[in-house]
Amino acid sequence: MKTIFSHLAPQLPRVLLTGAVLLAIASIAASDKAADKNNNPAKAQPVSLAVNDRPVARDGKLGFSFAPVVKKVAPSVVKIVSTVKGKEVRTQEIFPGMDDPFFRRFFGDNNGRNRVYRTPPQRGLGSGVIVSKDGYILTNNHVVDGADEVKVGLQDGRELTAKVVGRDPKTDVAVVKVDAKDLAAIEIADSDKIEVGDVVLAIGNPFTGGNPSDIGQSVTMGLVSATGRSTMLNLDYEDFIQTDAAINPGNSGGALVDAEGRLIGINTAIFSRSGGNQGIGFAIPTNLARDVMNSLVTDGKVTRGYFGVVIQDVTPALARELDLKQRKGALVSDVVPKSPADKAGLQSGDVVLELNGKPVTDSRHLKLAVARAKPGETVRVKVLRGTSTKTLDVTVKELPGSEDLAKADSQHGDEAEALKGVAVGDLDPASRRQFRIPENVRGAIVMDVEGGSAAAEAGLQPGDVILEINKQPVKGAEDAVRLTANPKDKTTLLRLWRQGGSRFLVVDESNAG
Repeated sequence: MKTIFSHLAPQLPRVLLTGAVLLAIASIAASDKAADKNNNPAKAQPVSLAVNDRPVARDGKLGFSFAPVVKKVAPSVVKIVSTVKGKEVRTQEIFPGMDDPFFRRFFGDNNGRNRVYRTPPQRGLGSGVIVSKDGYILTNNHVVDGADEVKVGLQDGRELTAKVVGRDPKTDVAVVKVDAKDLAAIEIADSDKIEVGDVVLAIGNPFTGGNPSDIGQSVTMGLVSATGRSTMLNLDYEDFIQTDAAINPGNSGGALVDAEGRLIGINTAIFSRSGGNQGIGFAIPTNLARDVMNSLVTDGKVTRGYFGVVIQDVTPALARELDLKQRKGALVSDVVPKSPADKAGLQSGDVVLELNGKPVTDSRHLKLAVARAKPGETVRVKVLRGTSTKTLDVTVKELPGSEDLAKADSQHGDEAEALKGVAVGDLDPASRRQFRIPENVRGAIVMDVEGGSAAAEAGLQPGDVILEINKQPVKGAEDAVRLTANPKDKTTLLRLWRQGGSRFLVVDESNAG
Protein backbone atom coordinates (compact mmCIF):
# COMPACT_ATOMS: atom_id res chain seq x y z
CA MET A 1 0.00 0.00 0.00
CA LYS A 2 1.33 3.44 -0.95
CA THR A 3 0.43 6.75 0.64
CA ILE A 4 0.03 9.90 -1.43
CA PHE A 5 1.19 12.99 0.50
CA SER A 6 1.39 11.44 3.96
CA HIS A 7 1.46 14.96 5.52
CA LEU A 8 -1.76 15.46 7.54
CA ALA A 9 -3.32 18.65 8.01
CA PRO A 10 -29.74 24.01 14.50
CA GLN A 11 -31.64 20.79 13.64
CA LEU A 12 -32.04 20.20 9.89
CA PRO A 13 -35.40 21.03 8.26
CA ARG A 14 -37.50 18.15 7.02
CA VAL A 15 -39.23 17.66 3.68
CA LEU A 16 -42.64 16.20 4.42
CA LEU A 17 -45.21 14.64 2.13
CA THR A 18 -48.48 16.47 2.69
CA GLY A 19 -50.92 13.56 2.68
CA ALA A 20 -52.56 13.45 6.12
CA VAL A 21 -51.92 9.81 7.00
CA LEU A 22 -53.91 8.88 10.11
CA LEU A 23 -52.63 5.32 10.15
CA ALA A 24 -49.63 4.06 8.17
CA ILE A 25 -50.50 2.85 4.70
CA ALA A 26 -48.75 -0.37 3.75
CA SER A 27 -46.33 -0.01 0.85
CA ILE A 28 -46.24 -2.29 -2.14
CA ALA A 29 -43.55 -3.00 -4.71
CA ALA A 30 -42.92 0.01 -6.93
CA SER A 31 -41.66 -0.72 -10.40
CA ASP A 32 -42.86 0.98 -13.57
CA LYS A 33 -44.73 -2.12 -14.68
CA ALA A 34 -46.12 -2.82 -11.23
CA ALA A 35 -47.49 0.71 -11.19
CA ASP A 36 -50.51 -0.47 -13.19
CA LYS A 37 -52.61 -2.36 -10.65
CA ASN A 38 -55.13 -3.44 -13.30
CA ASN A 39 -52.47 -4.44 -15.85
CA ASN A 40 -54.98 -4.06 -18.66
CA PRO A 41 -53.32 -5.12 -21.93
CA ALA A 42 -55.76 -3.12 -24.06
CA LYS A 43 -54.19 0.18 -25.16
CA ALA A 44 -56.35 3.06 -23.99
CA GLN A 45 -56.68 6.46 -25.60
CA PRO A 46 -54.87 9.45 -24.06
CA VAL A 47 -56.86 11.46 -21.55
CA SER A 48 -58.89 14.27 -23.12
CA LEU A 49 -57.78 17.45 -21.37
CA ALA A 50 -58.80 21.10 -21.50
CA VAL A 51 -55.45 22.77 -22.16
CA ASN A 52 -54.82 26.51 -22.31
CA ASP A 53 -51.12 27.16 -22.79
CA ARG A 54 -51.33 30.94 -23.06
CA PRO A 55 -49.07 32.71 -20.52
CA VAL A 56 -50.86 34.38 -17.61
CA ALA A 57 -51.30 38.17 -17.79
CA ARG A 58 -48.41 39.96 -16.09
CA ASP A 59 -49.51 43.59 -15.83
CA GLY A 60 -48.46 43.98 -12.19
CA LYS A 61 -52.05 44.50 -11.02
CA LEU A 62 -53.47 42.41 -8.19
CA GLY A 63 -57.26 42.11 -8.02
CA PHE A 64 -59.19 42.60 -4.80
CA SER A 65 -60.83 39.16 -4.94
CA PHE A 66 -60.13 35.74 -6.39
CA ALA A 67 -63.63 34.52 -5.58
CA PRO A 68 -64.59 34.00 -9.27
CA VAL A 69 -61.44 31.94 -9.81
CA VAL A 70 -62.11 29.79 -6.74
CA LYS A 71 -65.74 29.21 -7.74
CA LYS A 72 -64.54 27.94 -11.10
CA VAL A 73 -61.82 25.68 -9.74
CA ALA A 74 -63.21 24.35 -6.44
CA PRO A 75 -65.51 21.68 -7.98
CA SER A 76 -62.45 20.14 -9.71
CA VAL A 77 -60.61 19.49 -6.42
CA VAL A 78 -61.67 16.33 -4.57
CA LYS A 79 -60.99 14.54 -1.30
CA ILE A 80 -59.35 11.11 -1.57
CA VAL A 81 -59.64 8.47 1.17
CA SER A 82 -57.49 5.35 0.68
CA THR A 83 -57.99 2.31 2.89
CA VAL A 84 -55.88 -0.76 3.61
CA LYS A 85 -58.04 -3.60 4.88
CA GLY A 86 -57.25 -5.35 8.13
CA LYS A 87 -55.20 -8.51 7.86
CA GLU A 88 -54.87 -11.67 9.91
CA VAL A 89 -51.42 -12.20 11.42
CA ARG A 90 -50.03 -14.84 13.77
CA THR A 91 -48.20 -14.05 16.96
CA GLN A 92 -44.93 -15.38 15.61
CA GLU A 93 -45.15 -12.94 12.68
CA ILE A 94 -45.40 -10.04 15.13
CA PHE A 95 -42.91 -11.48 17.62
CA PRO A 96 -40.45 -13.73 15.76
CA GLY A 97 -38.66 -14.35 19.05
CA MET A 98 -41.53 -16.57 20.17
CA ASP A 99 -39.73 -19.41 18.38
CA ASP A 100 -36.86 -19.10 20.86
CA PRO A 101 -36.60 -22.17 23.17
CA PHE A 102 -36.61 -19.83 26.18
CA PHE A 103 -40.19 -18.72 25.41
CA ARG A 104 -41.31 -22.25 24.56
CA ARG A 105 -40.61 -23.15 28.21
CA PHE A 106 -43.42 -20.76 29.20
CA PHE A 107 -45.84 -20.96 26.25
CA GLY A 108 -45.23 -24.45 24.92
CA ASP A 109 -44.58 -25.42 21.33
CA ASN A 110 -47.90 -24.13 19.97
CA ASN A 111 -49.79 -22.30 22.70
CA GLY A 112 -49.48 -18.57 22.05
CA ARG A 113 -47.12 -18.79 19.10
CA ASN A 114 -49.84 -19.55 16.53
CA ARG A 115 -52.54 -17.34 17.95
CA VAL A 116 -54.22 -15.30 15.18
CA TYR A 117 -54.83 -11.56 15.48
CA ARG A 118 -56.53 -9.18 13.05
CA THR A 119 -54.96 -5.79 12.41
CA PRO A 120 -57.32 -2.80 12.20
CA PRO A 121 -57.99 -1.11 8.85
CA GLN A 122 -55.53 1.65 7.95
CA ARG A 123 -56.52 4.85 6.22
CA GLY A 124 -54.74 7.62 4.39
CA LEU A 125 -56.21 10.94 3.31
CA GLY A 126 -55.35 13.46 0.66
CA SER A 127 -56.64 15.43 -2.30
CA GLY A 128 -56.93 15.04 -6.06
CA VAL A 129 -57.74 17.08 -9.18
CA ILE A 130 -60.30 16.13 -11.84
CA VAL A 131 -58.61 16.57 -15.21
CA SER A 132 -61.22 15.07 -17.56
CA LYS A 133 -65.01 15.08 -17.69
CA ASP A 134 -65.11 11.29 -17.80
CA GLY A 135 -63.47 10.87 -14.40
CA TYR A 136 -59.67 10.84 -14.60
CA ILE A 137 -58.11 12.34 -11.47
CA LEU A 138 -54.49 13.31 -10.81
CA THR A 139 -53.07 12.85 -7.32
CA ASN A 140 -49.87 11.79 -5.56
CA ASN A 141 -48.55 8.24 -5.49
CA HIS A 142 -48.09 8.42 -1.72
CA VAL A 143 -51.81 9.19 -1.30
CA VAL A 144 -52.95 5.86 -2.82
CA ASP A 145 -49.85 3.69 -2.40
CA GLY A 146 -50.84 0.24 -1.12
CA ALA A 147 -54.55 1.02 -0.90
CA ASP A 148 -57.11 -1.80 -1.15
CA GLU A 149 -59.92 0.71 -1.59
CA VAL A 150 -60.00 4.31 -2.80
CA LYS A 151 -62.96 6.65 -2.30
CA VAL A 152 -63.31 10.06 -3.93
CA GLY A 153 -65.42 12.78 -2.31
CA LEU A 154 -66.78 15.41 -4.71
CA GLN A 155 -67.65 18.96 -3.72
CA ASP A 156 -71.37 18.27 -4.32
CA GLY A 157 -71.33 15.65 -1.54
CA ARG A 158 -71.14 12.51 -3.68
CA GLU A 159 -68.67 9.80 -2.69
CA LEU A 160 -67.52 7.54 -5.53
CA THR A 161 -65.39 4.42 -5.56
CA ALA A 162 -62.26 4.89 -7.67
CA LYS A 163 -59.83 2.48 -9.26
CA VAL A 164 -56.10 3.14 -9.41
CA VAL A 165 -55.22 3.38 -13.09
CA GLY A 166 -51.50 3.59 -12.40
CA ARG A 167 -48.82 4.90 -10.06
CA ASP A 168 -45.34 6.25 -10.69
CA PRO A 169 -43.23 6.30 -7.51
CA LYS A 170 -40.36 7.92 -9.43
CA THR A 171 -42.27 11.20 -9.74
CA ASP A 172 -44.89 10.64 -6.97
CA VAL A 173 -47.70 10.90 -9.55
CA ALA A 174 -50.76 8.65 -9.55
CA VAL A 175 -53.90 8.49 -11.69
CA VAL A 176 -57.27 7.28 -10.38
CA LYS A 177 -60.56 6.95 -12.27
CA VAL A 178 -64.18 7.22 -11.16
CA ASP A 179 -67.16 6.01 -13.18
CA ALA A 180 -68.92 9.31 -13.85
CA LYS A 181 -69.66 11.73 -16.66
CA ASP A 182 -69.75 15.49 -17.10
CA LEU A 183 -67.51 16.16 -14.14
CA ALA A 184 -65.99 19.58 -13.52
CA ALA A 185 -62.62 19.11 -15.24
CA ILE A 186 -60.02 21.76 -14.54
CA GLU A 187 -58.32 23.75 -17.30
CA ILE A 188 -54.60 23.00 -17.59
CA ALA A 189 -51.84 25.54 -18.25
CA ASP A 190 -48.36 25.09 -19.72
CA SER A 191 -46.24 24.91 -16.56
CA ASP A 192 -43.10 25.75 -18.54
CA LYS A 193 -44.46 29.27 -18.99
CA ILE A 194 -44.88 30.17 -15.32
CA GLU A 195 -42.47 32.67 -13.80
CA VAL A 196 -41.19 33.46 -10.33
CA GLY A 197 -43.52 36.08 -8.88
CA ASP A 198 -46.72 34.77 -10.49
CA VAL A 199 -49.69 34.68 -8.10
CA VAL A 200 -50.91 31.14 -7.31
CA LEU A 201 -53.68 29.53 -5.29
CA ALA A 202 -53.39 26.19 -3.47
CA ILE A 203 -56.65 24.26 -3.10
CA GLY A 204 -57.10 21.04 -1.17
CA ASN A 205 -58.43 19.36 1.95
CA PRO A 206 -55.98 20.09 4.79
CA PHE A 207 -56.21 18.18 8.07
CA THR A 208 -59.07 16.03 6.80
CA GLY A 209 -59.99 13.25 9.21
CA GLY A 210 -63.19 11.84 7.74
CA ASN A 211 -65.54 13.13 10.48
CA PRO A 212 -68.12 15.94 10.77
CA SER A 213 -65.55 18.29 12.32
CA ASP A 214 -63.34 18.29 9.21
CA ILE A 215 -62.08 21.67 8.10
CA GLY A 216 -63.10 20.85 4.53
CA GLN A 217 -61.81 22.30 1.29
CA SER A 218 -59.59 25.34 1.77
CA VAL A 219 -57.86 27.90 -0.46
CA THR A 220 -54.58 29.72 0.24
CA MET A 221 -52.76 32.34 -1.84
CA GLY A 222 -49.09 32.90 -2.53
CA LEU A 223 -46.47 33.36 -5.21
CA VAL A 224 -44.31 31.12 -7.32
CA SER A 225 -41.15 31.29 -5.20
CA ALA A 226 -38.93 29.25 -7.55
CA THR A 227 -39.08 26.70 -10.34
CA GLY A 228 -37.01 23.62 -11.13
CA ARG A 229 -36.51 22.73 -7.49
CA SER A 230 -35.37 19.38 -6.13
CA THR A 231 -36.12 18.24 -2.57
CA MET A 232 -34.93 15.65 -0.07
CA LEU A 233 -37.73 13.28 -1.11
CA ASN A 234 -35.12 11.38 -3.16
CA LEU A 235 -37.46 10.85 -6.11
CA ASP A 236 -35.78 9.83 -9.35
CA TYR A 237 -37.32 12.75 -11.24
CA GLU A 238 -37.86 16.06 -9.45
CA ASP A 239 -38.75 19.38 -11.07
CA PHE A 240 -40.86 21.05 -8.39
CA ILE A 241 -42.55 24.44 -8.36
CA GLN A 242 -41.85 26.11 -5.03
CA THR A 243 -44.54 28.32 -3.52
CA ASP A 244 -45.27 30.16 -0.27
CA ALA A 245 -49.00 29.42 -0.55
CA ALA A 246 -49.86 27.50 2.63
CA ILE A 247 -49.79 23.72 2.07
CA ASN A 248 -50.61 21.45 4.99
CA PRO A 249 -51.18 17.73 5.67
CA GLY A 250 -54.11 16.59 3.55
CA ASN A 251 -53.20 18.91 0.65
CA SER A 252 -51.20 16.15 -1.12
CA GLY A 253 -52.57 15.72 -4.62
CA GLY A 254 -54.45 19.01 -4.53
CA ALA A 255 -54.34 21.80 -7.08
CA LEU A 256 -51.89 24.65 -7.50
CA VAL A 257 -53.52 27.06 -9.96
CA ASP A 258 -52.55 30.36 -11.54
CA ALA A 259 -54.49 33.63 -11.19
CA GLU A 260 -56.84 32.52 -13.98
CA GLY A 261 -57.69 29.22 -12.33
CA ARG A 262 -55.62 26.98 -14.61
CA LEU A 263 -53.80 24.01 -13.12
CA ILE A 264 -50.03 24.48 -13.02
CA GLY A 265 -49.06 21.89 -10.39
CA ILE A 266 -50.03 19.03 -8.06
CA ASN A 267 -49.24 19.92 -4.42
CA THR A 268 -46.90 17.32 -2.96
CA ALA A 269 -44.65 18.29 -0.06
CA ILE A 270 -43.54 20.96 2.39
CA PHE A 271 -40.13 21.94 3.75
CA SER A 272 -40.57 22.38 7.48
CA ARG A 273 -38.81 22.39 10.85
CA SER A 274 -42.05 21.92 12.76
CA GLY A 275 -44.08 19.59 10.53
CA GLY A 276 -46.53 22.37 9.62
CA ASN A 277 -46.55 24.97 6.88
CA GLN A 278 -43.65 27.43 7.05
CA GLY A 279 -44.02 29.00 3.62
CA ILE A 280 -42.04 26.51 1.55
CA GLY A 281 -44.22 24.12 -0.40
CA PHE A 282 -43.61 22.06 -3.52
CA ALA A 283 -45.84 21.05 -6.42
CA ILE A 284 -45.23 18.73 -9.38
CA PRO A 285 -45.57 20.83 -12.58
CA THR A 286 -48.46 19.88 -14.85
CA ASN A 287 -46.26 19.21 -17.88
CA LEU A 288 -44.44 16.46 -16.00
CA ALA A 289 -47.65 15.10 -14.46
CA ARG A 290 -49.38 15.02 -17.87
CA ASP A 291 -46.57 13.02 -19.46
CA VAL A 292 -46.70 10.47 -16.64
CA MET A 293 -50.50 10.28 -16.72
CA ASN A 294 -50.71 9.67 -20.47
CA SER A 295 -48.10 6.90 -20.25
CA LEU A 296 -49.96 5.22 -17.38
CA VAL A 297 -53.32 5.46 -19.15
CA THR A 298 -52.19 4.37 -22.63
CA ASP A 299 -49.36 1.93 -21.84
CA GLY A 300 -50.00 0.86 -18.25
CA LYS A 301 -46.47 1.93 -17.35
CA VAL A 302 -44.21 4.95 -17.68
CA THR A 303 -41.93 4.75 -20.70
CA ARG A 304 -38.86 6.97 -20.42
CA GLY A 305 -36.03 7.87 -22.74
CA TYR A 306 -32.49 6.60 -22.22
CA PHE A 307 -29.09 7.93 -23.35
CA GLY A 308 -26.70 5.73 -21.40
CA VAL A 309 -24.59 8.34 -19.65
CA VAL A 310 -23.63 9.10 -16.06
CA ILE A 311 -23.79 12.85 -15.52
CA GLN A 312 -23.03 15.40 -12.82
CA ASP A 313 -23.27 19.13 -12.27
CA VAL A 314 -20.52 21.52 -13.33
CA THR A 315 -19.23 22.99 -10.06
CA PRO A 316 -17.03 26.11 -9.91
CA ALA A 317 -14.01 23.91 -9.21
CA LEU A 318 -14.75 21.64 -12.17
CA ALA A 319 -15.35 24.68 -14.38
CA ARG A 320 -11.88 26.00 -13.49
CA GLU A 321 -10.15 22.66 -14.09
CA LEU A 322 -11.97 22.07 -17.38
CA ASP A 323 -11.43 25.68 -18.52
CA LEU A 324 -15.16 26.30 -18.85
CA LYS A 325 -16.29 29.91 -19.14
CA GLN A 326 -19.60 29.20 -17.40
CA ARG A 327 -21.05 26.59 -15.03
CA LYS A 328 -24.09 25.71 -17.10
CA GLY A 329 -24.51 22.29 -18.63
CA ALA A 330 -24.21 18.66 -17.55
CA LEU A 331 -20.82 16.99 -17.36
CA VAL A 332 -20.65 13.48 -18.81
CA SER A 333 -18.54 11.44 -16.40
CA ASP A 334 -19.14 8.04 -18.01
CA VAL A 335 -20.70 6.54 -21.13
CA VAL A 336 -22.28 3.07 -21.13
CA PRO A 337 -20.74 0.91 -23.90
CA LYS A 338 -23.04 0.29 -26.90
CA SER A 339 -25.61 2.73 -25.50
CA PRO A 340 -27.31 5.42 -27.64
CA ALA A 341 -24.83 8.00 -26.34
CA ASP A 342 -21.86 5.76 -27.14
CA LYS A 343 -23.13 5.11 -30.67
CA ALA A 344 -23.67 8.84 -31.21
CA GLY A 345 -20.11 9.64 -30.15
CA LEU A 346 -20.53 11.20 -26.71
CA GLN A 347 -17.40 10.91 -24.57
CA SER A 348 -16.48 11.16 -20.93
CA GLY A 349 -15.57 14.79 -20.24
CA ASP A 350 -18.12 16.24 -22.67
CA VAL A 351 -20.36 18.97 -21.29
CA VAL A 352 -23.90 18.83 -22.67
CA LEU A 353 -24.97 22.42 -23.38
CA GLU A 354 -28.19 22.00 -25.38
CA LEU A 355 -30.82 19.39 -26.18
CA ASN A 356 -32.89 20.04 -29.32
CA GLY A 357 -31.86 23.69 -29.22
CA LYS A 358 -32.91 24.25 -25.60
CA PRO A 359 -30.22 25.13 -23.03
CA VAL A 360 -29.28 22.49 -20.46
CA THR A 361 -28.78 24.15 -17.08
CA ASP A 362 -27.57 21.19 -14.99
CA SER A 363 -27.56 17.39 -14.69
CA ARG A 364 -31.07 17.23 -13.23
CA HIS A 365 -32.43 19.25 -16.12
CA LEU A 366 -30.77 16.96 -18.68
CA LYS A 367 -32.04 13.84 -16.92
CA LEU A 368 -35.62 15.13 -17.01
CA ALA A 369 -35.36 16.15 -20.66
CA VAL A 370 -33.97 12.76 -21.74
CA ALA A 371 -36.61 10.92 -19.72
CA ARG A 372 -39.39 12.83 -21.52
CA ALA A 373 -38.02 11.95 -24.96
CA LYS A 374 -39.82 9.12 -26.75
CA PRO A 375 -37.92 5.89 -27.50
CA GLY A 376 -36.94 5.90 -31.17
CA GLU A 377 -36.84 9.69 -31.32
CA THR A 378 -33.61 11.29 -32.55
CA VAL A 379 -32.54 14.32 -30.54
CA ARG A 380 -29.82 16.83 -31.35
CA VAL A 381 -27.25 17.33 -28.61
CA LYS A 382 -24.75 20.19 -28.48
CA VAL A 383 -21.67 19.41 -26.39
CA LEU A 384 -18.52 21.21 -25.40
CA ARG A 385 -15.45 19.04 -25.92
CA GLY A 386 -12.25 20.72 -24.88
CA THR A 387 -12.42 24.19 -26.39
CA SER A 388 -14.75 23.40 -29.29
CA THR A 389 -18.44 22.55 -29.59
CA LYS A 390 -19.90 19.60 -31.46
CA THR A 391 -23.44 18.68 -32.43
CA LEU A 392 -24.39 15.01 -32.20
CA ASP A 393 -27.59 13.15 -33.05
CA VAL A 394 -28.66 10.63 -30.41
CA THR A 395 -31.41 8.09 -31.11
CA VAL A 396 -33.16 7.60 -27.78
CA LYS A 397 -33.91 4.11 -26.47
CA GLU A 398 -36.30 3.01 -23.74
CA LEU A 399 -34.90 3.23 -20.25
CA PRO A 400 -33.82 -0.22 -19.00
CA GLY A 401 -35.09 -1.58 -15.70
CA SER A 402 -32.04 -0.41 -13.75
CA GLU A 403 -31.62 3.35 -13.64
CA ASP A 404 -28.13 3.02 -12.20
CA LEU A 405 -26.97 3.21 -15.83
CA ALA A 406 -28.14 6.79 -16.33
CA LYS A 407 -28.47 8.91 -13.25
CA ALA A 408 -27.50 12.40 -12.19
CA ASP A 409 -25.00 12.24 -9.37
CA SER A 410 -24.14 15.51 -7.69
CA GLN A 411 -24.22 14.64 -4.00
CA HIS A 412 -20.72 15.94 -3.38
CA GLY A 413 -20.50 18.23 -6.36
CA ASP A 414 -19.95 21.43 -4.43
CA GLU A 415 -17.32 20.06 -2.08
CA ALA A 416 -13.61 20.66 -2.50
CA GLU A 417 -11.38 17.62 -2.68
CA ALA A 418 -7.71 16.79 -2.10
CA LEU A 419 -5.24 13.88 -1.97
CA LYS A 420 -3.44 14.63 1.29
CA GLY A 421 -3.82 11.72 3.67
CA VAL A 422 -5.08 9.38 0.97
CA ALA A 423 -3.64 5.86 0.86
CA VAL A 424 -3.88 3.93 -2.42
CA GLY A 425 -2.99 0.48 -3.59
CA ASP A 426 -3.01 -1.72 -6.67
CA LEU A 427 -6.21 -3.54 -7.55
CA ASP A 428 -6.00 -7.20 -6.58
CA PRO A 429 -8.57 -10.05 -6.45
CA ALA A 430 -9.28 -9.41 -2.77
CA SER A 431 -10.08 -5.71 -3.22
CA ARG A 432 -12.16 -6.45 -6.31
CA ARG A 433 -14.25 -8.93 -4.32
CA GLN A 434 -14.57 -6.62 -1.32
CA PHE A 435 -15.73 -3.60 -3.31
CA ARG A 436 -17.32 -5.50 -6.23
CA ILE A 437 -15.06 -3.93 -8.83
CA PRO A 438 -15.38 -5.42 -12.35
CA GLU A 439 -12.33 -6.88 -14.08
CA ASN A 440 -12.41 -4.24 -16.82
CA VAL A 441 -11.85 -1.39 -14.32
CA ARG A 442 -8.18 -0.32 -14.16
CA GLY A 443 -6.68 2.17 -11.74
CA ALA A 444 -5.52 2.71 -8.17
CA ILE A 445 -7.89 1.79 -5.36
CA VAL A 446 -8.32 4.16 -2.43
CA MET A 447 -7.49 2.12 0.68
CA ASP A 448 -7.83 4.79 3.35
CA VAL A 449 -8.71 8.46 3.71
CA GLU A 450 -7.42 10.42 6.69
CA GLY A 451 -10.25 11.75 8.86
CA GLY A 452 -10.46 15.53 8.80
CA SER A 453 -8.42 15.81 5.61
CA ALA A 454 -9.61 17.79 2.63
CA ALA A 455 -10.15 14.50 0.79
CA ALA A 456 -12.40 13.17 3.56
CA GLU A 457 -14.39 16.38 3.67
CA ALA A 458 -14.79 16.17 -0.09
CA GLY A 459 -16.27 12.68 0.04
CA LEU A 460 -13.40 10.54 -1.26
CA GLN A 461 -14.00 7.04 0.10
CA PRO A 462 -12.19 3.74 0.54
CA GLY A 463 -13.12 1.55 -2.39
CA ASP A 464 -13.06 4.41 -4.91
CA VAL A 465 -10.86 3.62 -7.89
CA ILE A 466 -8.82 6.50 -9.33
CA LEU A 467 -9.03 6.18 -13.11
CA GLU A 468 -7.45 9.49 -14.16
CA ILE A 469 -5.48 12.30 -12.57
CA ASN A 470 -5.52 15.60 -14.45
CA LYS A 471 -6.83 13.71 -17.50
CA GLN A 472 -3.88 11.28 -17.41
CA PRO A 473 -4.75 7.56 -17.13
CA VAL A 474 -3.88 5.75 -13.90
CA LYS A 475 -2.99 2.06 -14.20
CA GLY A 476 -2.01 1.48 -10.57
CA ALA A 477 -0.69 2.94 -7.33
CA GLU A 478 2.68 3.89 -8.86
CA ASP A 479 0.96 6.02 -11.48
CA ALA A 480 -1.13 7.73 -8.81
CA VAL A 481 1.98 8.63 -6.81
CA ARG A 482 3.87 9.78 -9.89
CA LEU A 483 1.09 11.97 -11.23
CA THR A 484 0.70 13.78 -7.88
CA ALA A 485 4.39 14.06 -6.99
CA ASN A 486 4.97 17.62 -8.27
CA PRO A 487 1.63 19.38 -8.57
CA LYS A 488 1.57 22.62 -10.54
CA ASP A 489 -1.06 24.13 -8.28
CA LYS A 490 -3.31 23.34 -5.35
CA THR A 491 -6.06 21.64 -7.36
CA THR A 492 -6.16 18.22 -9.00
CA LEU A 493 -8.85 16.86 -11.31
CA LEU A 494 -9.75 13.23 -10.61
CA ARG A 495 -11.90 10.77 -12.48
CA LEU A 496 -13.12 7.98 -10.20
CA TRP A 497 -15.00 4.70 -10.46
CA ARG A 498 -17.60 4.20 -7.73
CA GLN A 499 -20.52 1.78 -7.41
CA GLY A 500 -20.88 0.91 -11.07
CA GLY A 501 -20.07 4.24 -12.70
CA SER A 502 -17.51 7.01 -12.93
CA ARG A 503 -17.54 10.65 -11.86
CA PHE A 504 -15.25 13.69 -11.85
CA LEU A 505 -14.01 15.26 -8.63
CA VAL A 506 -11.75 18.23 -7.98
CA VAL A 507 -9.07 17.99 -5.29
CA ASP A 508 -8.54 21.45 -3.83
CA GLU A 509 -5.88 21.88 -1.16
CA SER A 510 -5.86 25.66 -1.18
CA ASN A 511 -6.89 25.79 2.47
CA ALA A 512 -5.02 22.70 3.66
CA GLY A 513 -2.66 23.11 6.60
